[in-house]
Amino acid sequence: MGSGGTTLAEIAADAAVSVATVSRVLNGKPGISDRKRVYIERLLDERGYERRKPRRPGALIDLVMRGMDTQWAVGLLRGVHAEAARSKVDVVTTVTNGLPAGSSDWVERVMTRGTDGVVVVVSEIDETAREELADLRVPIVLIDPVGTDTNAYVNVSATDWAGGRDATEHLVHLGHRRIGFVTGPMRLECHVDRLDGYYAALGRAGIASDPELVRHGDSLTAGGERFGGELLDLDHPPTAIISGSDEQAYGIYLAAQKRGLRIPDDLSVTGFDDVDLCKWVTPQLTTVRQPLEDMASEATRLLLALARGDTISSRRVQLASELIVRDSTGPAPDRT
Repeated sequence: MGSGGTTLAEIAADAAVSVATVSRVLNGKPGISDRKRVYIERLLDERGYERRKPRRPGALIDLVMRGMDTQWAVGLLRGVHAEAARSKVDVVTTVTNGLPAGSSDWVERVMTRGTDGVVVVVSEIDETAREELADLRVPIVLIDPVGTDTNAYVNVSATDWAGGRDATEHLVHLGHRRIGFVTGPMRLECHVDRLDGYYAALGRAGIASDPELVRHGDSLTAGGERFGGELLDLDHPPTAIISGSDEQAYGIYLAAQKRGLRIPDDLSVTGFDDVDLCKWVTPQLTTVRQPLEDMASEATRLLLALARGDTISSRRVQLASELIVRDSTGPAPDRT
């Protein structure tokens, strides 16, 4: 909103153009006829819309996250800000609290400040916002993409399928045959891939998959306690459980503790991500390390390259995951 209280939407309506077109004029970007530019500039002046000093390309980016209340999110936040600092770029962070990114107010703020690009972390983009950002020619890079049209954007993720496979094979090698899996939200590609890797490893070991052993969780401690508890209360419970996140794995610890089970003597548990929590819990958690900071750093680097008009080698980047074996997994207990 300008100093006189006028919005970009009001100026766009008077000029019979899109909000994105007004924003391009405001931020000195090309692609607009001289006649239209002069007319819009006159409207901006008449309405007292405050002009900002021109910035160099790549001086400001937006980061959109569903939330910042998990250690997983903090790892990604560190990576974005570290790369931004190296590139002398400012970052504006928006938290959607689980809603799709791109309210009308947010879009106008993005356009007013003239962002050079948007990094979106596991959030869907509202359709209207997507159209406005496309019209503005603002690059978008996704981290752990959501939805079915993710190939339309440059995206960065980890080798989640391989991570699910490696965690499962580790437990199989320890003698486990009843292996449960509590996923994260299945709207996220990463959790679909992790579960597929689990199924592939079971098949390779000649172990029939059992739908009873799979629960779709929420990646949070409460979900681990709830769904892990459901698995442990089965007539034939698993001897090991894989969790789609470390924080959810902690909930499985709590469920086991309530039932008098010892980890790893009675139950082996593995997680995903390798956040600080893994070393705080007792026993320390075996997990699949996700290169969270590297993923966020790479997404930021790609975004800045796109903002400069550089050509990038791939629109889909996957960084390697790694199984980190600690104390929460051990040989399968003899329940005969």
